[in-house]
Amino acid sequence: MCRLFGLSAGDHPVRATFWLLDAADSLAVQSRQQPDGVGLGVFDADGRPRVYKRPVAAYTDAEFAREAREVEAATFIAHARYASTGGLSPENTHPFSQAGRLFAHNGVLGDLPRLEAELGDACDLVHGDTDSERMFALITKYAEGNGDVGAAIVRAVEWVARSLPLYAANLIVTTPSDLWALRYPQTHPLYVLSRAAGGPHGDRQLDEASAPGTVRVRSGDLAGAPAVVVASERMDEDPGWRLLDPGELLHVSADLQVSSRVALTEAPAHPLSLADLDARAAASQIARPRSG
Repeated sequence: MCRLFGLSAGDHPVRATFWLLDAADSLAVQSRQQPDGVGLGVFDADGRPRVYKRPVAAYTDAEFAREAREVEAATFIAHARYASTGGLSPENTHPFSQAGRLFAHNGVLGDLPRLEAELGDACDLVHGDTDSERMFALITKYAEGNGDVGAAIVRAVEWVARSLPLYAANLIVTTPSDLWALRYPQTHPLYVLSRAAGGPHGDRQLDEASAPGTVRVRSGDLAGAPAVVVASERMDEDPGWRLLDPGELLHVSADLQVSSRVALTEAPAHPLSLADLDARAAASQIARPRSG
């Protein structure tokens, strides 16, 4: 299963160190189940997106993913990809950047030609082969009018759920100041943590790790500042993690105000099961065991 991670520190940038493939002896490397691609996206001090990503094309060539990356930003988005559609190339590796926003996704959509027909001229935003980038382009198209990202996410996923075969569409979108997350439908989990400064003990840095050895993040600045974290799984022992409801859209504003609502109440019109997916897509959606 692809790993999603998003973090908002509000209107105060913080320094954080990311490992997109944690430790050379992680379970992912031991079992050769490492991701097909990894990526990290932030915005610089001028609000310009900065994306660090690369496919992990070979068991012996994962140095990029293992490097520690220290970045400073107010919002962060990271992704470990287990490919379902598209080859192993930078163009197919998350996160994607469009119209001053960053996007990462976990799930599978079908009938991409029909999606491209709905995109129309917005197909020009797409540079790779993935269903994920095309869904992002649909969100971008729907946001063009009034810039309401939350409404565009709901409209796009409603169209996908009504019109296309769908296995899952969990996603995160970030701007320099805001973060949105959606869990749809109930196929995969997506969690949120509103973390007080210093965490539950009041004096500790953020130090969280995904499974199995992918996406680790550490931030000493968050020993003294609050943050909101969204992830595909609980990444530490903090008791504040909450599982989003199916169809729940979450928004974190620049002042760290968290609002959420169940925005999609209807089940997909054309649901896919694992048995409906080809072997590669099915393998990308299976949860890997947690290391440790």
